[in-house]
Amino acid sequence: MVSKSKSSDLDFEELLKKYDYNFQKGDLVKGIVCGFDSQGVMVDIGAKTIAIVPTREAVDKDENIEEKFEKGKEYEFLIIKEEDEDGKFLLSKKKVDFAYSWKELEKAKAADETILGTVVSVVKGGVLIEISGVRGFVPSSQLRAKETDLEVGSQIELKILTLDSQQNNFILSNKKVYDDSAVEARKNVFSQIEPGQIVKGDVVRITDFGAFIDLGGIDGLLPLSQLSWRWIDHPTDILKVGDKIDVEVIAVDHDKQRVSLSLKNLEPDPWLEAEKQIKEGDKVEGTITRIKHFGAFVEVFPGVEALLPHAELTELQNETKNIFNVGDKIQTYILKFNPTDKRIALTVKEPKEEMQSEE
Repeated sequence: MVSKSKSSDLDFEELLKKYDYNFQKGDLVKGIVCGFDSQGVMVDIGAKTIAIVPTREAVDKDENIEEKFEKGKEYEFLIIKEEDEDGKFLLSKKKVDFAYSWKELEKAKAADETILGTVVSVVKGGVLIEISGVRGFVPSSQLRAKETDLEVGSQIELKILTLDSQQNNFILSNKKVYDDSAVEARKNVFSQIEPGQIVKGDVVRITDFGAFIDLGGIDGLLPLSQLSWRWIDHPTDILKVGDKIDVEVIAVDHDKQRVSLSLKNLEPDPWLEAEKQIKEGDKVEGTITRIKHFGAFVEVFPGVEALLPHAELTELQNETKNIFNVGDKIQTYILKFNPTDKRIALTVKEPKEEMQSEE
């Protein structure tokens, strides 16, 4: 017969065995969600008392803690603080999720995979994105679109450039996705494209000297001079990023893999019509489109510019006592007309009068 005292000792020893653990800070443990309180999530990890996952270590600000954790379900946690005087441990679920996400990102980088990121903020020099709870940075130089074209919450395809968990350095590229995927497409396009073709494209970038058009694998350049027969100050006068347009291929450089395009070639050549309606000696009214140190350019027919020399412009201003600016209408005469070279010289005096004065 076992005495009562010996029985109590045995029960206590069994109890100690039940809670024989050696949990330390940094350990990865499994625990079952018991419930929720004002501090966060209560978890049974097999310790003397219920462990706590503080709300900040359980969910993000916009997440509902009771929706993310199911009571009675087992999860993996990281011990972030060893047991206190009451025997309680502090745990983190977010740090576990972050670690697993980081490992997945390392795999994606090793395999050079394309991943989807969500824009969380547009900042100076680029955009901040989030992928599986990990935040990274995409520099402006690695974006195909302008930062102003990206909205918070929008998703973009990315490739990882650098990934360093020690330095918490996570840099990505949106441009590399295009560059890598476009290599094969570029080869196919260059094998088929040739001068004279009319092709469809998307305006992807605009600069002071023209616009870049995505032709489905390659970007062709649409120079400012090829936008319109009429004078255009800047490509944004008639184009914007995202426009779908038809253009003519005017040159292909296979060695440098460059394509030159024209938009104005899709319109009738106004010089052909002007040749039918304009002749030397005609008096014409035109609009000043540009003023240079050597004279003023005047649109004397839709899409056709003529040059009024500086001396002639000065004489006209002295006679009219008026300073002419861009946009002003003036009356001049056609002094010389060379439709082949697309050049017209203007004068403020009637050519017949000039000839008589010369005699």
